[in-house]
Amino acid sequence: MARAFGFTRLIVELGVLSSFAFSLALFIAAIFQAYYTIGDAFRHLGEANTTKHLLVAAVEQADTLLVGMALLIISLGLQALFIGQLRNVPAWLRVRTFDDLKQKLIGVVITALAVNFFAVALEWTGGAEILTYGAAVAAVILAVGAYSVVLRGQAPAQVEEGRPDEGAHP
Repeated sequence: MARAFGFTRLIVELGVLSSFAFSLALFIAAIFQAYYTIGDAFRHLGEANTTKHLLVAAVEQADTLLVGMALLIISLGLQALFIGQLRNVPAWLRVRTFDDLKQKLIGVVITALAVNFFAVALEWTGGAEILTYGAAVAAVILAVGAYSVVLRGQAPAQVEEGRPDEGAHP
């Protein structure tokens, strides 16, 4: 039985590494995209759509970074839950239970959905389809938010020794 558990830890570690690799790739892609987009904007200063193009690109980059952050949180959370806690992790990012990991991801997912809708709204040219899209995004945010409230209500009292306040993290 101990061997089987050891094998599952290896599988989880592969998941941790793959999630971290995707996170790293998204952060690097966002950096390069910012470099090229800003460079292009400087070459076209004064043109009509340069500012709007830069604004849309900045919001899209924020969306990319949020997805990268979600993958990083997954990576660190799985590491903490199945392998062992990492040192030098900020208190707000420490994961002690699977519910901790879910709560952290819920915040990132809701923010990413809102940023994604903002990017769509910036490029909106008129028409009613944005209302349908906005309603769908709002429904998902409300459902995830409700789930988060239920999840928090079911969590055991956090009286564990050394456990930081839930409100102490950003």
